[in-house]
Amino acid sequence: MERRFVASESVCEGHPDKVADQISDAVLDSILRDDPMGRVACETFVTLGMVIVGGEITTKTYVDLSHLVRDVVKDIGYTEDWTGFTYNTVGVLNAIGKQSPDIAQGVDTGGAGDQGMMYGYACNETPELMPMPIHYAHLLARRLAQVRKEKVLPWLGPDGKTQVVVEYIDGVAKRIDSIVVGAQHSTEILDAADPSTITEAARKQIIETVVVPTVPSRLIDEKTKFYINQTGKFVVGGPVSDTGITGRKIIVDTYGGACPHGGGAFSGKDPTKVDRSASYMVRFVAKNIVAAGLADICQAEISYVIGKAEPTHFAIRTFGTGKISDETIAKAVTDLVDLRPKAIIERLNLRRPIYRLTTNYGHFGKELPEITWENTNELAPKLAEKLL
Repeated sequence: MERRFVASESVCEGHPDKVADQISDAVLDSILRDDPMGRVACETFVTLGMVIVGGEITTKTYVDLSHLVRDVVKDIGYTEDWTGFTYNTVGVLNAIGKQSPDIAQGVDTGGAGDQGMMYGYACNETPELMPMPIHYAHLLARRLAQVRKEKVLPWLGPDGKTQVVVEYIDGVAKRIDSIVVGAQHSTEILDAADPSTITEAARKQIIETVVVPTVPSRLIDEKTKFYINQTGKFVVGGPVSDTGITGRKIIVDTYGGACPHGGGAFSGKDPTKVDRSASYMVRFVAKNIVAAGLADICQAEISYVIGKAEPTHFAIRTFGTGKISDETIAKAVTDLVDLRPKAIIERLNLRRPIYRLTTNYGHFGKELPEITWENTNELAPKLAEKLL
């Protein structure tokens, strides 16, 4: 019997890095709304009392950057003075330039906007065909935000993190070994006898309102460990406690470490950047292969060179779970799917202001009409018909 443990984490909307991601994607959406052909590579830096927005943008439209940033910060929930970072007091610095013409000349002809490698992944551990550790980490972070916004736990702040460790036996997810929740909060739940920690009643409330409604009881047993605000208190959070930078949560954004990562971030990049669009496409491919019943686990990998449309490499790995050979599946995919950047953009309809929807709680596993790379209605039946 082989036993192993896999951990994955997620973060809430108020985490400094996610504040930066949301601002970058809000800038992208604002541009694509009026200029679908705009070129955007927007990077954001947030810190105590300040947001700096930089990068390279070429567009025909105009964005009121200061107003947009404040709207995003307000929407996240930084409205209370006790958080130390609020939408109406934060300073906004614009440091945006234009895209290099040397890059543009390769992209304008349909080539990739950069070199790089991208990985997509799917497995049958959850209905969304996502790995179980990252799936439940995201659900816990999302629930933490929900009980904050709905005032179920009115003392919560926008910042927070979650982590889930799943025990696998012979490759099958069996149980959750531990759950971590770090939730920013106001001072009202500090223990009067020991102000360095929150009350046990508050910890119990977090478990009862966040964990219990989110994680199936069948996955929790008497050995499951709960770590709730393990350091004691978490009053100082968000950009007051840590700087945030676009693209620093790439494992949170993808598969929680279940597969390799090419290193490219997503947020703030228009779809000519294959870091984003090709990553969405290989998730689309991997998910449809699993949905078609061709494998229990699938990893799709692809690579590009700047200015060239055709991938330099494409492969499928099913880790011994495939019904037929990986090479045969890969050939069927390339027969049915055009993997050139321009074709990816068109197939997935990526020139739309949809990217704020992707920023929080992972770019994969969200079965929304706008998230076309999660669709299995078209490709999966064709793959099944072709190969089974």
